[in-house]
Amino acid sequence: MILTLHNLIRWGVLIFGFMAVINGSIGLLQKKSFGKIDKMSSLLFMIFCDIQLLLGIILLISNDWFSRMKAGMGAVMKNPIDRFFIVEHGFMMILAWILVHIGYSAVKKAPDEKKHKKMIVFFGIALIIILISIPWPFRADGAQRALFPKF
Repeated sequence: MILTLHNLIRWGVLIFGFMAVINGSIGLLQKKSFGKIDKMSSLLFMIFCDIQLLLGIILLISNDWFSRMKAGMGAVMKNPIDRFFIVEHGFMMILAWILVHIGYSAVKKAPDEKKHKKMIVFFGIALIIILISIPWPFRADGAQRALFPKF
């Protein structure tokens, strides 16, 4: 059930991530003031990333992944699926999560004319990292997952 939620929440992360970057781009290009929609898309992007991280940590601990790490990282690094989920996916998603939080804080503290630019930079980089780190069905290393969970 946690894996299904993790899979579904991914779409909220992506939707609100793209919304935040698009809102930041439109605001910057049209020189709009930072509005309620901008703040809401940023906040929802951060909230969905928080939920996703929590679910990911639960999956890491409750599934077999954690026991594989305890057995030795040498074996984990030799197996491309284990390496992707335990090392690459986890590290990159935590990095994206950090960027989202730093970005949200930077946007809040920035003067109005710089808020949209900070949204684009921080949330854009985080979104690129997230897109690279998702186990898409077209991955060639065996770490792929379905686009939507089977119920």
